[in-house]
Amino acid sequence: MISQTLKAHTKDLGDGFTVRRLLPAATRKMVGPFIFFDHMGPVNFAPGRAIDVRPHPHIGLATVTYLFEGAIMHRDSLGYEQRITPGDVNWMTAGHGIVHSERSPEDERGKARGLHGIQTWIALPVADERTDPAFAHHPAATLPVKHWPNAELRLIAGSGWGLQAPVKTFSPMFYGAITTSGAAQFELPPEHAERAIYVVDGDVSVCGTVTAPHTVAVFEPGVPVTVNTSSAARIMAFGGAAMDGDRFISWNFVASSKELIEDARSRWREQRFPGVPGETEFIPLPER
Repeated sequence: MISQTLKAHTKDLGDGFTVRRLLPAATRKMVGPFIFFDHMGPVNFAPGRAIDVRPHPHIGLATVTYLFEGAIMHRDSLGYEQRITPGDVNWMTAGHGIVHSERSPEDERGKARGLHGIQTWIALPVADERTDPAFAHHPAATLPVKHWPNAELRLIAGSGWGLQAPVKTFSPMFYGAITTSGAAQFELPPEHAERAIYVVDGDVSVCGTVTAPHTVAVFEPGVPVTVNTSSAARIMAFGGAAMDGDRFISWNFVASSKELIEDARSRWREQRFPGVPGETEFIPLPER
């Protein structure tokens, strides 16, 4: 039933702030349209410490940041300025090019606080990878919810479990956050070809096979998948239709061709991407 198990590679971003990267992995690049999957934190910030990810570009993907704790201020080249709080969905479609920054909100920098969440990139189909950039915010209260005994699902994007999330997506997919308060059981949507879970924390098993925290379990297509927990747990369930071909990844760029990647690199090097209103800093193009 479990076709692959992916373990996180941990990266220290400084000041004790760690990110666990699950996708892309050496043995698997994507699950459905999910091409990037990072677990950030949990981290506790002392007063005066902050996240300041300077403006940087994206193409060919959509970004989703889902927080369990804390807050991040999003600003982008379309002029959107949006605070991200736990349970909210900020879906940013990069298309042919967008620039954004991610920073700690000013009103939180002077106090101790935590930050914990998941960041994902969703690859766009070839027909949409050069679409116009866009941004959509969906507060936590607007997301569909399903309950099982001792368990709650919040559908972040796509469709599954008989629910449809409000965000506009570009290919068949599902992305859900499940929290359990003890012994619980739920199934994954059978209609999606590629399906996986990521265990944030807790005691989790699939048909008797334990899936450890900070691990992705990818499942065989077309078979029933029942997930069990024996304690309080947090699980991200995700997947969808297989992408329409391979994708190249270079820094923050995802594309179906090397030509699109090179064009994006040239545009950023020459500062031909649009700027973020009110921001003057930027992350330079890294060397290969």
